[in-house]
Amino acid sequence: MSLKKQGLEEKMEWPPPGERRERQILVFNVAMQELGVDLSYVREVLMPREIYPFPKAPDFIEGVIRLRGHLIALIDLRKRLHPNRTEENQEKKIIICQVNRLIVGVIVENLREILSLPLEEIRPMPRVISMQMEAEVISGIATVGERVIPVLNLEQIITKKMVGQLLPGEG
Repeated sequence: MSLKKQGLEEKMEWPPPGERRERQILVFNVAMQELGVDLSYVREVLMPREIYPFPKAPDFIEGVIRLRGHLIALIDLRKRLHPNRTEENQEKKIIICQVNRLIVGVIVENLREILSLPLEEIRPMPRVISMQMEAEVISGIATVGERVIPVLNLEQIITKKMVGQLLPGEG
């Protein structure tokens, strides 16, 4: 006998009311703009350390750092996302991320906070804007009160090919 016939029909909500589906976003600044990245990419955050530059590397690749016996490619998000801006911020941090099965470091400015947001508070990029971008560098836009925080798609910003050019055998 079906639930409907027994009068036991109930509305099923998914996810169940006690299980809010959320996404955690690490918020930081790059070129005086508030941005975020999905926390699932983040492995650790480091203070600035010695960077070993590589000749003829693209401008946004700062070089490599040594971390527990490994060389980690280091990408400056300000130079990658805003190549024409020249201002420098002294409060830099290095976020170690796992992207496309690679461990890479990204340089950001002023770590802000970690937000836990319901999925409905992260909206897709407006189509008219995304059509003008070279790649899908934004995975969504988080709305927190009056704040609008673009959430970066690190898989488009940091490609295997890019890291492979810097560290042969990694791409």
